[in-house]
Amino acid sequence: MSDSLPENPSEGPSEGPSKEPQNFRIEKDSLGQVPVPKWAHFGAQTQRAVDNFPVSGYTLPVEFLRAVVAIKKAAAESNQYLGLLDEALAEAIVQACDGLNASDYAKQFPVDVFQTGSGTSTNMNVNEVLAHIACAQSGLNVGANDHVNMSQSSNDVIPTAIHLSALLALQNKLLPALVHFIDVVQEKAKSLDGVVKTGRTHLMDAVPITLSQELHAWAAQIRLCKERIEAALPRLEQLAQGGTAVGSGLNAHPEFAEVFARRLSSECGVSLRPAENLFTAIACQDTAVEVSGQLKTLAVALMKIANDLRWMNSGPLAGFGEIALPALQPGSSIMPGKVNPVIAESIAMVAAKVMGNDTTITVAGQSGNFQLNVMLPVIAFSLLESIRTLASSTRLLADKAIAGFSVNEDRIQQALARNPILVTALNPVIGYGKAAEIAKAAYTSGRPVLEVAVEMTDLSKSELEQLLDPARLSRGGIVGG
Repeated sequence: MSDSLPENPSEGPSEGPSKEPQNFRIEKDSLGQVPVPKWAHFGAQTQRAVDNFPVSGYTLPVEFLRAVVAIKKAAAESNQYLGLLDEALAEAIVQACDGLNASDYAKQFPVDVFQTGSGTSTNMNVNEVLAHIACAQSGLNVGANDHVNMSQSSNDVIPTAIHLSALLALQNKLLPALVHFIDVVQEKAKSLDGVVKTGRTHLMDAVPITLSQELHAWAAQIRLCKERIEAALPRLEQLAQGGTAVGSGLNAHPEFAEVFARRLSSECGVSLRPAENLFTAIACQDTAVEVSGQLKTLAVALMKIANDLRWMNSGPLAGFGEIALPALQPGSSIMPGKVNPVIAESIAMVAAKVMGNDTTITVAGQSGNFQLNVMLPVIAFSLLESIRTLASSTRLLADKAIAGFSVNEDRIQQALARNPILVTALNPVIGYGKAAEIAKAAYTSGRPVLEVAVEMTDLSKSELEQLLDPARLSRGGIVGG
């Protein structure tokens, strides 16, 4: 499957065809005649879907359509291998699949996402386009239903395409992006190992940490998200294909599912196999719901990190001002010189959208009525949108925010020296109550805790300097023990 196609299909040609009769041809289906634009490779059923569902202007993503085309190619090869499809017809379908280009994906698949819940309109759209191209190229009578859709149903094609497209998008886009993020953050952390700052809990001063510790925590958080996603991949590798309409495999060769999985694995470079229970694979979308949940967890993690950056960058005078994020663009149309944390804000919006997509997929996943889920297109659209936007935004956050931020060490040290919570280290030596008195006095007077502790304890200044050393405190343990 080629990676050269655009990420998102266009909504169709820039200018629709004239409504003059000479710009249309007549196509037929079981319901009668339908006028179809002459430029279209699709037929009557696709045109009916275009007319019936003028809902959003959103079409299914190119990566999903690629997956459906790959399914059609593997099905043709499998049917030929099993002796069900003539070699010439199979070759014509395969060549039609291989010949689709970026323009075809942008123009020939116009069906709205919000269509029939099984995705039948999209399945027939692909069947019709491939049949039309195969007929034109081979001169054979290639049927959309009888040949391109042989041994298949929309009910197993669309669930299979959801699994395949999500699996490929995760392996080729999101997981590499997460590895990149972890590498960038860890490299940045190494460069900040000696910078000690005030820790914060409840947005209030807490005991010291190093910037390196803070960034390593981010890297570990994203690594756990990566592991959660990877744990779901084996279930995405299980396909509904071969179950046809309800899971029984009616009108498919008994060996079709196994042969098909091998062919599709070879075509796409991944390890695929028939689902353990084809009835389950068609009736529910629990795996998509599971994967979406892990994407939501990643979105939560990225929003947390983005907001940490925004707080650390806040100011530069009236906020924390610990770091300065790269200045990427002017921040205000009215306030000269203002620069905003635009990447962090972008990532937060992506995270919010992914959380919304997860709600959509969760609701849609409940719509497995008896033997078929009937919200498949919106599951496909939402899942792939989440994967795509998370992959791109994760790289942006790493490369355009974290890798390039600078540290305001003077500001950090000023705040650290006046942090009354440093007195926590004295708990084992003078007790919590006395330490609390020192902290209160330091806070009230606005003086460094070291000065106040010298006055309020019997400990020498050198002892207190050792006990209250922020770098030592950031390493943990019992300082006074």
